[in-house]
Amino acid sequence: MECLRRDTAGEAEARQLRKGISHRSMRKSATLTLLAWALFLLTCVAEAQETQQAPAKSQPETTLKLDVKLVNVFVTVTDARGAPVAGLSKENFTLKEDEWVQRIAIFDKESALPLSIALAVDTSLSTRHDLPLEQASAKKFAHEILRPIDGLSVYAFSETVREATPGYTADLKRIDESIDHIRVGAATALYDAIFLASRALDHRKGRKVIVLITDGGDTISRVDYKEAVRAAEEAEAIVYSIIVVPIESSAGRETGGEHALIQLSEDTGGKYYYATSISQLDEAFHKISDELRTQYLLAYYPSQRTSFSEFRRIQVKVVGAQGSQEYRVRHRAGYYTVKSDF
Repeated sequence: MECLRRDTAGEAEARQLRKGISHRSMRKSATLTLLAWALFLLTCVAEAQETQQAPAKSQPETTLKLDVKLVNVFVTVTDARGAPVAGLSKENFTLKEDEWVQRIAIFDKESALPLSIALAVDTSLSTRHDLPLEQASAKKFAHEILRPIDGLSVYAFSETVREATPGYTADLKRIDESIDHIRVGAATALYDAIFLASRALDHRKGRKVIVLITDGGDTISRVDYKEAVRAAEEAEAIVYSIIVVPIESSAGRETGGEHALIQLSEDTGGKYYYATSISQLDEAFHKISDELRTQYLLAYYPSQRTSFSEFRRIQVKVVGAQGSQEYRVRHRAGYYTVKSDF
């Protein structure tokens, strides 16, 4: 009987032990479950915070960047005869952005601002007869306009675009040699030339100008007209187009290309000229030189945001000057608040 009681007591102790172990296992399991849930929740919170702090990682990278600063507007004013008007003051100008009047923060006359000129010469087969005349006239222009603080780069474009003068220089000997070594090609990559010249000018300081000598046709460019125009506008480049009309016959004229150049020149604040002879080429270059010496700089910090459009239109008028009713004011059409990252 004593053995039986000991056995019974032993079994009771064993049951208690198993029961204790079972309770401890359950508590341990519950604790592990709670820890697992806590870890899961912490991970979710961390991922949510990371997403909020760095949304770019979960979205496609954009090729555009916001670039709104001081807006420079180079203005050319001409009278009824087309002659540049000098001697105007800040008070003679009103400036609007998207119909909102802006305060002119900086006003200056052409003065000491450095000038960067991309001289782009069409060397396609269609211009082969006129190329010697273009070269001679271009050299005269470079000698007339350049100062030591300025820079000029020569571009030759046919089926490809080649920068004949590496970088920008005021060395007239180097410029003359570059112009002399231009050779005739085949097709015409006009828009590529505008685009590449604009990209190079984009990082230059001061006034930036593209002078095109071409018959107006484009046959092989990789970029289209819109891309070329935007590149010029973003670089703040003023485009002057000298359209060389075929002397022997008008049948070879590319009037569509001519109209595109005219619009491009107007949108950037430049001008276009027609030329059929060396004297007309010289006259066009002389007029461009005169205009560049009598420009005005109007700069402002935009005070209004009237729309979500990335392009802001600029309007400049001359007031309070004698004869101003007959003046023509030229400047770039506007600017992009979101700049392309080509």
